[in-house]
Amino acid sequence: MAMVVFGWLGATAGLFAQQPPMHYLHHGVMPPGAIGSQQLQRGGPLPGFYQPVEIRAPRGALISLAVANQFDEAQPAPRKAGMLIGAVYRLRVTNIRLAEGLEVFPTIEVIDRLYTPPDQAGRFAIPIELTEDDLKLALAGKFVTRVIYLENPRDALPVRDNLQGQAWFEAAPGQDPLVVADALGRPVAILRLGARLPDQAETPDANFFYCSPPFVPYPPQQAAPRQAVPQVRPAPPQVKILSPPPEMVPAPAAIRAPAPEGPKP
Repeated sequence: MAMVVFGWLGATAGLFAQQPPMHYLHHGVMPPGAIGSQQLQRGGPLPGFYQPVEIRAPRGALISLAVANQFDEAQPAPRKAGMLIGAVYRLRVTNIRLAEGLEVFPTIEVIDRLYTPPDQAGRFAIPIELTEDDLKLALAGKFVTRVIYLENPRDALPVRDNLQGQAWFEAAPGQDPLVVADALGRPVAILRLGARLPDQAETPDANFFYCSPPFVPYPPQQAAPRQAVPQVRPAPPQVKILSPPPEMVPAPAAIRAPAPEGPKP
């Protein structure tokens, strides 16, 4: 999977500088939930489907999900949950490195699903990565939009995937990240963060939490227990006695004892 944010860097910017002469019903500047609701109108296996999503964040960051218009107990990243297509989920990210005491409240909108074997849906979650740079931009008052898309296998670059992080690039100024992602593959989720803080009133704001749509929690990932390596006691040192081959062993000598003294015949 790849990620689109802001714009495209490099010589390929001219590839998307000229947008195709067609009308797009979806735009990246649409409010959260608008694109997902239009996707549901297409029908098919989208309404009511909980798409697994894995939320990644820098080491040490804690992630909370909205439940009943309040945030649940923070859990360390990565955090995995099944999210309804078309719904908008509010998150809270805390314990950010070099920004202790500050919080960021991004939203995730799943607009499409992955078609995996029914019994393996949890293995193929949509990765949504909150990078340290994105969190710093949000804390500085910037608004960041990321469009996560599934690459078109016919157009994917023949290079090895980066297993340490999610590949991404920036959209050029004036470009719609959703249009760019649609040209490269199939958009499946939109991440927005920054420029929105919760109301400090005692009554929870349902609009801020987007009415807290339900989600399917996944247990936190735990490292596989280390198996005890059986200790094998070394064998005691052995002394090997080399015997000569049979043909070299001398035949035993005949020992003849003298007969006792007695009358001679």
